[in-house]
Amino acid sequence: MPEPGPNNTHEDDDALRRKVRQEIDKRRADLKSPHKTQLWKSIFRVKHERKDPRTRALGVLGNVFLHLHPGKINRDAVRYSYTWGMGGISFYLFIVLTLTGALLMFYYHPTKVQAYRDILYLENDVPFGRLLRNAHRWAGHLMVITVWLHMFRVVLTGAYRKPREFNWCVGVILLVFTLLLSFTGYLLPDDQLGFWAVTVGTNMARATPLLGHEGPFGPQLGMTQANDVRFALLGGTIVDASALLRAYIWHCVGIPLITTVFLGVHFWRTRKDGGISGPAPVILESEMKPERD
Repeated sequence: MPEPGPNNTHEDDDALRRKVRQEIDKRRADLKSPHKTQLWKSIFRVKHERKDPRTRALGVLGNVFLHLHPGKINRDAVRYSYTWGMGGISFYLFIVLTLTGALLMFYYHPTKVQAYRDILYLENDVPFGRLLRNAHRWAGHLMVITVWLHMFRVVLTGAYRKPREFNWCVGVILLVFTLLLSFTGYLLPDDQLGFWAVTVGTNMARATPLLGHEGPFGPQLGMTQANDVRFALLGGTIVDASALLRAYIWHCVGIPLITTVFLGVHFWRTRKDGGISGPAPVILESEMKPERD
């Protein structure tokens, strides 16, 4: 085997430089024209800036970011008299809650000393503070109502049946997280209403089967007041500073992130399942074809 000489070393260095230069030029081209990269094509699939109206329409209809529904749907399935618009309204309220909640975090400290004082300061001294808090509060109440109505509409129209069983399960999970968001937000003002609501709710958790020390099979599994599900929710045996901090983290970080993931899955499955389940399509008179003899 021949030993590498000086010429071979220079050739290898030149080849490496050319390869690095080509890679740099490629990256520069990607930065100048990101729509030509493989990453862009994998997300948007079809170019929507083409001059041809048909391909431009395909680019929009084939992209979930630009067109939530499939390209072809039953027109009767998107009537407000049929869907009630509860799914879209629920998502809109989730956006309102996210924005108002982020603004409220600037004026709130999750401590027993400051929490209630921050609420008083927000309502009495912060410009539009009372409006901001009430917008967040009422949006939370309305979201619970609209999610319930959305589920009720799905049951009435049979939209939980094949092939939408999986999306129905995702919707049930989103309903649970909506209720958990409302429940964890109750404690954050640290007033008497929130204190006793969380006290009653977590006391009910003591009777959870397997996980509560007062529930079926709980004592047999070694559950006590110091290690059951109520202790995990409160961070102790009473509603105090640890419970307030845990409610704050779950309400502002944990549950919203999980809910966002399931919302993405929910929208994705709605599109993959052919859009909203609707009634039998109605043929307009202008679309009727003459019968053949």
